[in-house]
Amino acid sequence: MMLPTPGTRPVLVLPVENQVRELDAKLLLAAAAAERGFQVLLGSQTFVFMAMPDLPRSLFIAKSMRSVNDDTLALIRASGHEIVGWDEEALVRFESPEYYAWRYSPRTFRNISRLFCWGQDDAEFFAGYSGYRGAPIHITGNPRLDLLRPELRAYFDQSVARIRQAHGRFVLINTNFSFVNNHIGSLNLVRRGARGGQVYLSRTGRGLSLAFGIGMAAHQKSILDAFRTLLPLLSAEFAQTKFIVRPHPSENHDTWRRCVASLPNVEVIHDGNVVPWLIACLGLLHNGCTTAVEATVLGTPSISFRPRRAEMFDYQLPNALSHQGTTTGEMIKLVEALLANELSPGGPGPNSALLDRHLASTHGPLAVDRIMTVLTGTAHSKEIASVSASCGRAAARTAMRGRTLIQHVKMHIPGHRQNLCHHAHQFPPISAGELDSRIARYGSQLGRFAGVRATTLSPNIFSIMCT
Repeated sequence: MMLPTPGTRPVLVLPVENQVRELDAKLLLAAAAAERGFQVLLGSQTFVFMAMPDLPRSLFIAKSMRSVNDDTLALIRASGHEIVGWDEEALVRFESPEYYAWRYSPRTFRNISRLFCWGQDDAEFFAGYSGYRGAPIHITGNPRLDLLRPELRAYFDQSVARIRQAHGRFVLINTNFSFVNNHIGSLNLVRRGARGGQVYLSRTGRGLSLAFGIGMAAHQKSILDAFRTLLPLLSAEFAQTKFIVRPHPSENHDTWRRCVASLPNVEVIHDGNVVPWLIACLGLLHNGCTTAVEATVLGTPSISFRPRRAEMFDYQLPNALSHQGTTTGEMIKLVEALLANELSPGGPGPNSALLDRHLASTHGPLAVDRIMTVLTGTAHSKEIASVSASCGRAAARTAMRGRTLIQHVKMHIPGHRQNLCHHAHQFPPISAGELDSRIARYGSQLGRFAGVRATTLSPNIFSIMCT
């Protein structure tokens, strides 16, 4: 793999865990960074982690501060890289105080020099964490928000036209049940030992109490089962309407394919970024999905199916921005209203104040530009210069290379969460030419990014630079 040459340009590292959800937004950030003189390494999080020991000192953007990342981020920091980050999931979260222990780790927070936030609510949540140690908090918005703004929606025009041509008028159903229907069975939240042994929480639930994990899993399972009951009823009641089920990227999609196999007007599709699907559809059905927030910004009505409610387990923001039904009968009436164009986006009440509190960059400068204004200052270069002594950096890089060897072994273990099949599910193959095409579309909408190009460094890592 061709690696950046130390000292030629500042290096920004952008790992992508889930391609369909993160890539478009992080590619926009990469283009904005390249425009400001950075060389950006963008690619699969798994392979980016494995490349870190051989990179020159860089600026690494983390998307999570979970305890499962403690060792990785500590070694990245000790290897001489600066880490800044945001919580990709913090926009939509359950209300229990256990969220802190699940998503955040005091050790990880010690290694992060700056925090970027979706909005004011997110910033206050960071500051309220007991492990927070005073790193600057910047309310910039998230790059995913930029894709929803009017000046960039035309980026998806071709995809929207293709979707509408293929599916006509349809209702989108997004699911969010990776705690109980994970693509990797061992990552379901609650597990049981061999031969009916002791119940325990998987890696997914690290940080949660066992009681909370069992309660959350039961809550989600009951809602999943209610959706499985609802789908045949919707199919029969609205026989002339198409319904498309889009499972969460981390879910087992076969569960839903089996559920709808006999329903002629219901199809399971998970294809590309969700934004063009939200633009193309008549409306969204969900329970606690981030897509309901995105739908509200885009002006698409959403309906939350809430057959079971629990304040500590429910994701409040997307439900609050939706029309809500508790029973299948209520859902049928709401879908009737949706098809009659009688439902407003954002639920039955005013939502502008709620959105403004949670989303910082729906107007004004783009989130990517707000982030780059921070990162092109002098503070981050001073942070990198003071990270660690050379002997410590060498030891950390050696340790990371050892972890890489172990990772290569795990990739070939069937059923392992790090195997190549799961990786392909999370990060399907993509070419530098496709990235160039997307950058050009951004450029045509914004009048920017002339000369920004993608180069393949390895099958899963790309360099984004202004040539």
